[in-house]
Amino acid sequence: MTEVVGGPSVPEPSEIRALKQCLLCRNHSREQHGVAASCLEELRSKACDILAIDKSLAPVTLVLAEDGTIVDDDDYFLCLPANTKFVALAGNEKWAYNNSDGGTAWITQESFDGDETDSGAGLKWKNVARQLKEDLSSIILLSEEDLQMLIDVPCSELAQELSQSRVAVQGLQNTLQQVLDQREEARQSKQLLELYLRALEKEGSILLKQQESKAGVGDERDAVDTGIGESSSEIALTSQILNALKEKLAPELSLSSKDLELVAKEDPKALAVALNWDIKKTEAVQQTCNQELSLRLQQVKLSDVFIFLCDVF
Repeated sequence: MTEVVGGPSVPEPSEIRALKQCLLCRNHSREQHGVAASCLEELRSKACDILAIDKSLAPVTLVLAEDGTIVDDDDYFLCLPANTKFVALAGNEKWAYNNSDGGTAWITQESFDGDETDSGAGLKWKNVARQLKEDLSSIILLSEEDLQMLIDVPCSELAQELSQSRVAVQGLQNTLQQVLDQREEARQSKQLLELYLRALEKEGSILLKQQESKAGVGDERDAVDTGIGESSSEIALTSQILNALKEKLAPELSLSSKDLELVAKEDPKALAVALNWDIKKTEAVQQTCNQELSLRLQQVKLSDVFIFLCDVF
């Protein structure tokens, strides 16, 4: 038997390294690329090629998209889960937090299992909590989804993440719930107002036709039909308030809180005469002004709670 010499060598099992699936992107970019690499150096090389990084900007640093942790150790790289997202920084670039993907470090798609999806959700609320910890005033910028997420987090876990007592965090979650409730109330009020304005448009066209048919009727008959006497026509509202009620599509948003209070307390019949409206339309506008005034008073109370939380934190 002839012995074959010089054939291709078979690599030892220890020399074979599994490929790890990763995601690559640049700073402040939503575009990401999926790659597979067996080590950190290979991933760094592929990042330069795929992301078109100029070689003169070397060295290229790879950091976790989640929190900017620098990854420069192969053992640590191998411990990371599949589809971890990396940001490639060239030269003196500094990592900046990007909320385009909710702050998660790995992708959540239907093809991934439930554990990875739960992990991404957990990281998301922690990132939102850190944002709130750095700047408490950012509470007004949080989406309703983020607000609900922080409300649903167990108080003990949120307290640990914010490094605060459970009592303080419970107060914070109560405030977040109030903000969420106010937004929902404002949305419902807006929808009701839109429905009301549509109804007014239809009713206005009907009233216009009725007025044209009764053009020959005297002023005394008009007063009897509307149920409003001449003696009730005197009101305390200024011409500026009356003009706002007549001309503005949503007058309650244009008036001050003091003006809203005057409108809400005014006699509906006298106000209807001054505005030349029917009594139903007048009462509906007064109710809208009263709701807006109540909402503003709630916001004042909420701001007091917010100031208290600022002092606590």
